[in-house]
Amino acid sequence: MKFEAFPGIKQLIHWVINNESVIVQGIANLVGAIFLLFVGLFIARVTSSGFKKLLLSRHVDKTITQFCSALLRYAMVAFAAIAALGRIGVETSSIIAVIGAAGLAIGLALQGSLANFAAGVLLVTLRPIRAGEYASVGAVAGTIEEVHIFSTTLRTSDNKMVVVPNGKIIASEITNFSRQKERRVDITLGVAYNTSIEHLKNVIKTVIQLDPRILHDKGHIIRLNEFAPSSLNFVVRVWTENKHYWDVYYDLMENIKNALDANEIQMPYPQMDVHLNDQRQRTPSLEMMQQ
Repeated sequence: MKFEAFPGIKQLIHWVINNESVIVQGIANLVGAIFLLFVGLFIARVTSSGFKKLLLSRHVDKTITQFCSALLRYAMVAFAAIAALGRIGVETSSIIAVIGAAGLAIGLALQGSLANFAAGVLLVTLRPIRAGEYASVGAVAGTIEEVHIFSTTLRTSDNKMVVVPNGKIIASEITNFSRQKERRVDITLGVAYNTSIEHLKNVIKTVIQLDPRILHDKGHIIRLNEFAPSSLNFVVRVWTENKHYWDVYYDLMENIKNALDANEIQMPYPQMDVHLNDQRQRTPSLEMMQQ
């Protein structure tokens, strides 16, 4: 078969011969780009998997772990794709600029969500609160149900579900009532001014000693705290295990009241004494004025 019958093929052969070096270089660049892409995909998969195992070993929340590992993988795949495009001669600076502009726009649009996400990462990393613990978060107090990526769910004592954005939790004070094994019970009571201080201390001390849930080795405090308008205010402080806190608190309040009644120690209510003075102004009589 002669190529004169196919002039297009003849021209193609001549073009290939004349541009042999360019074609070889292009094939080499294409092979290199494919190699870079496959290597990048492999490294992204291995790195994200290792990062996921690291977070799980640190007991980071599973949802946060999956999200962060996927984000790392996609970022490395994008980097490998840009490197592969650059290898075959594609201008990547414009692509990077577009990606940067898109990322900035998305970040501005989702800045509140991103702030909550960052706060969620801090919560599951630092773990100031955990599921099952009772905590006060800003103006909300309740049992922690779940710590999600963007929000935290609490169950209040009256069985209400409250969802708080993680950004507000990080920005506010967190009081965890369940983290410590022991807690102190503080009670304030007022008695009449004519009450003997030593007698009152002995009565309350007896009530404390009869409660086995109180940690007696940590001691207790029964001291006069304030001279109130109608009463002497005492503070009573004892220690107990966290799980017994509320039972000890309520039982101690009731037992102290019963003990005070049994010993005829009065707990006065607010009152005011009003004194009336009979000061009658007498007008001098005419005779006394004449004298």
